[in-house]
Amino acid sequence: MMQDWFKQAKLGIFIHWGIYAVKGVGESWSFYHGSISYEDYMAQCEGFTAKNYDPEAWAELFKRAGARYAVLTTKHHDGVALWDTKQNDLSVVKKTPAGRDLIKPYVEALHKNDLKVGLYYSHLDWSHPDYATVYRPDEREKQDTLQKNRFTHPSGPEDPEAWERFVKFHRAQLEELLTNFGPVDLLWFDGDWERSSEQWRFPEMRRWLDENYPNTILNSRMWGLGDYATPEQGIPVIPPKGPWEYCVTMNNSWGYQPRDIYYKSPEMIIWMFCETIGLGGNMLLDIGPMEDGTIPPEEVERLEKLGQFISGNEEAIYPTTAGLPRGHFYGPTTLAQDRSTIYLFQFGKPQGEIPVKGIRNKVKRVSVLKSGAELTHKKLGGAPWLNIPGILWIDLPEELCEAPATVIKLELEGELDLYREQGAVITDNE
Repeated sequence: MMQDWFKQAKLGIFIHWGIYAVKGVGESWSFYHGSISYEDYMAQCEGFTAKNYDPEAWAELFKRAGARYAVLTTKHHDGVALWDTKQNDLSVVKKTPAGRDLIKPYVEALHKNDLKVGLYYSHLDWSHPDYATVYRPDEREKQDTLQKNRFTHPSGPEDPEAWERFVKFHRAQLEELLTNFGPVDLLWFDGDWERSSEQWRFPEMRRWLDENYPNTILNSRMWGLGDYATPEQGIPVIPPKGPWEYCVTMNNSWGYQPRDIYYKSPEMIIWMFCETIGLGGNMLLDIGPMEDGTIPPEEVERLEKLGQFISGNEEAIYPTTAGLPRGHFYGPTTLAQDRSTIYLFQFGKPQGEIPVKGIRNKVKRVSVLKSGAELTHKKLGGAPWLNIPGILWIDLPEELCEAPATVIKLELEGELDLYREQGAVITDNE
């Protein structure tokens, strides 16, 4: 069930951490696609130590970055659990030198720092012997052209009884997470696509969650039965309806891959964040810790820089709503909840006065949010007697500009009255 805190959280931290960090290979997909054998992939268990894991330092960093929640991969598609699951032996507790539960300390650290707790859980499990035992119903109709994968599809006839055992395993692990580490604020599911909603028993599962864990938010990846949308890696041009979250990596990889040096700059990440909240969404920014629990310095730097930008600009970020529709201002904007203040995110130094279109209200004051410096402004043109506003021009002197973006606070008389028409011929001039 959707909770108010999520709509105002704006920033979450996604943490992809698992045995795949040992060799720095793609999480689960690397053996699925054959770039590494399954045996070599699972042999990484021998090198997963978590010896420098410091969840309190993680949580403190997330808080400095301006995040309000975090989501940890408790089990990815490879089936390796980060807790001492009683449903099988495939966990970092039983199979790796780490030898302990890694989720409880994470949850406790988040609570200590007033951050909401998110747990990622993969529905599918490419290591479980009962998983690759049935086809999705639509796959049965195209057996001749179906590209089969041994981790997903049966090697022989379907085995519905085995699949039923897997569904029970799935529910039992889910109940462990919710019972052992609760209260869980958010469940971030993944991997729903390989079976139908009916095969997963998602309607039944949704009812069970609502009845027993009504304060837990569910993401979209349960065939449309979740609480919010999760566009991935590309910021929407047209935002989804309702609550949503843009999940994105800092480089091109979710987990730790030292060969991937293609990091987005701090300025790019700040722009993406402003663009996302300006469209009314949250950004779930990913990190990939090393096998020992160390967060790569490139990722620490970017989180610190994001936090430095947010610090002093909080008023423009939370609590706010989506800003002006595109075309009114050439940059991201947000709107105060009472709709009487607009926040403009001006990236770079303007080459002249900054235009804002379509505002019918009288303007009470324009200022730089962080410094409080007042800015001169004027409204020119329009036909006020026909309720057609002129263009508001704001003067932002170079010496008042901030890097990478200057947040301008635009205070209005009354609730925003925005001109959204196609224009008209003026037939009656004053």
